[in-house]
Amino acid sequence: MGYRIRFVALSAVAALCLPVLPGAASAAESAVILMYHRIGDDRYPTTNIRIDQFESHLAELKAGGYHVLPVPEIVAAIREGKPLPDRAVGITIDDAYRSVFENGWPRLKAAGFSFTLFMATDPVDQASAGANSEYMTWDHVRELVAGGVTVGNHTASHLHMADASPEQNRREIERAAARFQENLGMKPALFAYPYGEAGLATARLVADMGFPIAFGQFSGAIGPDPELYYLPRFALNETYGDIKRFRQVASAVAMSVTDVTPADPLVGAINPPAIGFTVRRPTQGLERLTCYMSSEKSNLERLGDTRFEVRVQKPFAKGRARLNCTMPAADGRWYWYGRQFYVGR
Repeated sequence: MGYRIRFVALSAVAALCLPVLPGAASAAESAVILMYHRIGDDRYPTTNIRIDQFESHLAELKAGGYHVLPVPEIVAAIREGKPLPDRAVGITIDDAYRSVFENGWPRLKAAGFSFTLFMATDPVDQASAGANSEYMTWDHVRELVAGGVTVGNHTASHLHMADASPEQNRREIERAAARFQENLGMKPALFAYPYGEAGLATARLVADMGFPIAFGQFSGAIGPDPELYYLPRFALNETYGDIKRFRQVASAVAMSVTDVTPADPLVGAINPPAIGFTVRRPTQGLERLTCYMSSEKSNLERLGDTRFEVRVQKPFAKGRARLNCTMPAADGRWYWYGRQFYVGR
């Protein structure tokens, strides 16, 4: 296959770890995956992007020196060690809201950009039966697929997978796969966790079910040594969708890290967890590295040349917590490493 997956045991407790590809820096150096939900539906500003914002994003991608590639092509390059062009960008949209079909699809098609739609099947079933007008119908989805859109599995009911049992998660994925097979004649190869919530057990289940990768919902660029079953995506909404931020995230450069702790992003009895990582690349300019934990600047301690630990004083509240670490790169760009943690509800 041209690639090798290794499981790194970071502690005696964590016998399972997220699979990573070692030494990928020379081939697939960096890529950015963007994530949208609603487009032009200002009733939900936290998950919506305004049409004027979306149009400015597409114009920037057309004129800003980016290479917008199909997400499966980016995934294949990362897994197989094939080179990616500089400023490689993939577009994903979650949940199959009808506003995407009505407002996003015509603009993406006109721009010539492919995208991947991660969709839970239950809401689409309901919309097809006339019971939920917020979502696309299967007819809408079939039109997208005919136009070159890739569809990804997002479970059947859009559940909180980190809170569910392995058996329930397996049934959800299988039930969604059956609906895709019945309505589209195929089973999606890509997976995204609803709400971006996952732990090692969930990631291992997704891997065991044959998916080559899985995406979360936290910021960061994909690059050397990616955690294949918890890949980052930059979320865009009304608050975080201005063109200045868009240019910043779309041109982000991956930071290569290893020896990540804790191994499991699902926070257990030790809360707050001991957060740390070792930077492999870049090795220069690390004095300018800054980390934020859920939008608050963190106390970052440097141990030796390239080891960093994030000192968090307060326990994480139930739900999601996100780490964002950035430092300046060349040409006004930023190295960006992120991770999401989850405390069960």
